[in-house]
Amino acid sequence: MPPVSMPFGYVPAEQQMRDKADYARKGIARGRSSVVLQYQDGILFVAHNASRALHKISEIYDRIGFAAVGRYNEFEALRLGGIRYADINGYTFHREDVTARGLANLYAQNLGMIFTDSIKPYEVEIIVAEVGHTPEEDQIYRLTFDGSVADEHGAVAMGGQADAVAGRLKERYREGMSLVEALQVGVAALAEQDGDPPPTDQLEVAVLDRNRPTHRKFQRLTGARLEALLREGREKSGGPEGGGDTPQEKSENGPDAAPPTAPEGDIDTGSGA
Repeated sequence: MPPVSMPFGYVPAEQQMRDKADYARKGIARGRSSVVLQYQDGILFVAHNASRALHKISEIYDRIGFAAVGRYNEFEALRLGGIRYADINGYTFHREDVTARGLANLYAQNLGMIFTDSIKPYEVEIIVAEVGHTPEEDQIYRLTFDGSVADEHGAVAMGGQADAVAGRLKERYREGMSLVEALQVGVAALAEQDGDPPPTDQLEVAVLDRNRPTHRKFQRLTGARLEALLREGREKSGGPEGGGDTPQEKSENGPDAAPPTAPEGDIDTGSGA
């Protein structure tokens, strides 16, 4: 029997998977980091995002939030799919039947199939979080580009220089922090290489507040309220760490060093509250 020759251009499956994983990791690392932290009254999301129109953090359902890094048009498609899944299941069955675990399983299946079957994998990393009635019932799931799921607790970082950000989180984070303390820790973890935290107008911040008197627990922290929380954190720490300059301070100190740039994509339909 003559030897079986390999087809021209054949690449072993193992090498294809390694190449796809390297491609996705490099794409995600080019972006800016985001962090998710548990605090006393819920779950806090903090992202370095220079765009005011395109959100990295969004509401999915009553008690469920979504955070992502990477290519905007790809994680936006995932977010919209998750909203459709939540709306259909909540309407067909019961609102409490929509859970972060179910959404994480859905996303894991979709990301796994895309990674295996498509030439180009999604360059995304996402977190699906659900706030419970008590801190012990909070759920945070981190999903990577290949559909892998990790059940996280406490604080988690993703995107950009995630290892360095996670290290700063580990140094500062503790259980039972107040919102002001958690926000200060999250912003400090996102500090640039020169040690300066992102400017306030380049922070995207939201919470899942378990004490909010409505079934929708998601709320964005913007404008005067965000500045007040950052100012309170700086005063408690006795220094400038944890929030960058306010708009007034920036206008006095000169223009920003880096002009705002939007994430990949051109639309945003994220819900706010």
